[in-house]
Amino acid sequence: MIRLLKTALTACVALMCLFHAIQNVVNLQAAYSFVALMTSMDDHVAYPETFGFAITTPWVNWLILWVIILTELTAGLIAGKGTFDMWQAKAKNAVDFKAAKQMGILGSGLGVFIWFGYFTVIGGAFFQMWQTEAGNGPLRDASQYVMMCGLVMLYLSIDED
Repeated sequence: MIRLLKTALTACVALMCLFHAIQNVVNLQAAYSFVALMTSMDDHVAYPETFGFAITTPWVNWLILWVIILTELTAGLIAGKGTFDMWQAKAKNAVDFKAAKQMGILGSGLGVFIWFGYFTVIGGAFFQMWQTEAGNGPLRDASQYVMMCGLVMLYLSIDED
């Protein structure tokens, strides 16, 4: 039962990452506008001075957006591979199932990297997205995604046998 639960949770991480990537592609112009607004550092009233720098060059903002999308897609595909591997190994011995979990752990860890590294560290701390109404919600939501991916990653890391 624990192996099935770990497989299902890994599938949830895969779907979450893939859904975010797909939504960003489907709403590409809106996603670009959001990235451009956050990197412009406009409307920073609470902390108007910064050690950082704004990015207003369109091609750089497009690059940032595509890095986010491709990382979400990669995390989803890797976690999906982990889901498949774990499903295939669910009835095998402990060593085989542990090996099958590695892609799920990697995909979940990459999810943590996206929403902690990209959104919380770079977006929240460097670009101060918490200062804007548009950035505050996504920054808060990123914390939820970090927790979900991180908990799945930790749970997968625990030996079940």
